[in-house]
Amino acid sequence: MIRRLFLSLFLLLSLMPAVAAATAPRIDDLVIATADGRRLSFRVEMALDDETRAKGLMFRQSLAPDGGMLFLWSRPVGIVMWMKNTPIPLDMLFVDQAGTIIRIAKQMVPYSLDNIPAGAPSLGVLEVAGGTADRLGIHAGDRMLHPAFH
Repeated sequence: MIRRLFLSLFLLLSLMPAVAAATAPRIDDLVIATADGRRLSFRVEMALDDETRAKGLMFRQSLAPDGGMLFLWSRPVGIVMWMKNTPIPLDMLFVDQAGTIIRIAKQMVPYSLDNIPAGAPSLGVLEVAGGTADRLGIHAGDRMLHPAFH
């Protein structure tokens, strides 16, 4: 009986790293190339499926200055975001297929249910800590460098 219990416990503990790895978010490097020649590096969580995009950064209490979440779709769509259950202000950088930032929604209000539209068909949106665009001088027309963009 004790031997069976130890064997079961051993099997359970040996599977835990695989389960944790399967649920860990994918993290990618992303660079924003600004019009004045600067290259700004970010480490971003990837939101590639409906479930991850629906949850987004909800319930997060903080976000690293060089962190964020990149939401991507398989083709350009009319993206509309919101701040439901998101306790920190965010900047949202909407991007086209080529990686060009087409709109920046700055300092979005925590917990707001207001729609935040891209304004044009977009392939994705990068969410970063509120104030990041102003702090780093990021503007519409700057480019995101990441394998997702042509």
